[in-house]
Amino acid sequence: MSAPSISLPGDPPGGRRAVAVWSIGVAVYFVAVIFRTSLGVAGLDAADRFHVNASALSTFSILQLLVYAGMQIPVGLLVDRLGTKKVLAIGVVLFTAGQLGFAFSPSYGMALASRALLGCGDAMTFISVLRLGSRWFPARRGPLIAQLAGLVGMAGNLVSTLLLARLLHGIGWTHAFAGSALAGVVVLVLLLLFLKDHPEGHEPEPASHRGTAYVRRQIAESWREPGTRLGLWVHFTTQFPAMVFLLLWGMPFLVEAQGLTRATAGELLTLVVLSNMAIGLVYGQIVARHHGARLPLALGTIAATAVLWATTLAWPGERAPMGLLIVLCAVLGACGPASMIGFDFARPANPPERQGTASGITNMGGFVASMTTLFAVGVLLDATGDDYTVAFSSVFVLQALGVSQILRLRGRAARRERERLVTSRVEAVHVPA
Repeated sequence: MSAPSISLPGDPPGGRRAVAVWSIGVAVYFVAVIFRTSLGVAGLDAADRFHVNASALSTFSILQLLVYAGMQIPVGLLVDRLGTKKVLAIGVVLFTAGQLGFAFSPSYGMALASRALLGCGDAMTFISVLRLGSRWFPARRGPLIAQLAGLVGMAGNLVSTLLLARLLHGIGWTHAFAGSALAGVVVLVLLLLFLKDHPEGHEPEPASHRGTAYVRRQIAESWREPGTRLGLWVHFTTQFPAMVFLLLWGMPFLVEAQGLTRATAGELLTLVVLSNMAIGLVYGQIVARHHGARLPLALGTIAATAVLWATTLAWPGERAPMGLLIVLCAVLGACGPASMIGFDFARPANPPERQGTASGITNMGGFVASMTTLFAVGVLLDATGDDYTVAFSSVFVLQALGVSQILRLRGRAARRERERLVTSRVEAVHVPA
């Protein structure tokens, strides 16, 4: 079914100005992803630097994601209340301070605190960028704009995989992380000078009350929508396999379990990112033109990921063939674009004044799943003497949980979305010329 092309009253016009302003917000997200994924290429170095085992190493990413996930609803509320510019500015200050602190951390505890600070700032970026896109571009562009934002984020992952990894082994830990923190200063200046929350004439209506009752109502009404909950579970089930692989455990798995060199493992991690960017463009175009393709794309990605992981882990012998690892990494690249489909369920289910809150609820999904899997893999590796087959089998448990919830909610979400679509058409017809 093709997505209906509706021009809603008050829809932002888009255009070059919108692209310029949105690009500044996306640049902030780009830097946040570089900082977020920097540990993925430095995991083995961090284990040596702080003298920690697999469980302690996974705590870095778990704590970072715990803070990130826990901040999603508060950040969504803040974006709805304060606007994009203020929230993004706070986020940049926090994640830059976290990256700088990580560079100079003399101990494991100090490094943990720095990653928590980084996660707090990082949590404020993506929802803000989604809100910025909805304020500057027409609603029909929403799926493509969201996928493009995700694509730019993956470009940040590519920078950390290629550039930061080389800097780390070239100029050392402190100089590499401290030098990268300068990017945060640059985007903060751009943000403060040029970013605007919305175009002229498209100011949101002021809310009459902003107290505790308002906060409770925003969360309750967003959660009540089946589309918001379906979006959360789609995000939960699709994002985490690639996130866990890129954020921490991909490099150790490829080097220690598959016997690859760090250079070759780095190339495979790069393939995940490149595949993500290419598939993101395709998924964005498909969903923008055919709204009915959302669920098949999400479920198809989950199925393909599960099949490739199962084949890799069950391969007879000590190591999987390179061809299979290449296909696995290419398929993992679809996880990020598929997770963005979650926002395409939550967005039409909520009015503009709840977009930040609904996006925050949705965005929690993948990061809760990633945090859970990061912890499970670390614990299972320590318990089994670094048996990656057992450790990575935890992926299937979370996938099964997520798919069961998606199938449970899909009918209710579809009916509610059809009802809202009919209402929007009626209102559009009756708007005075």
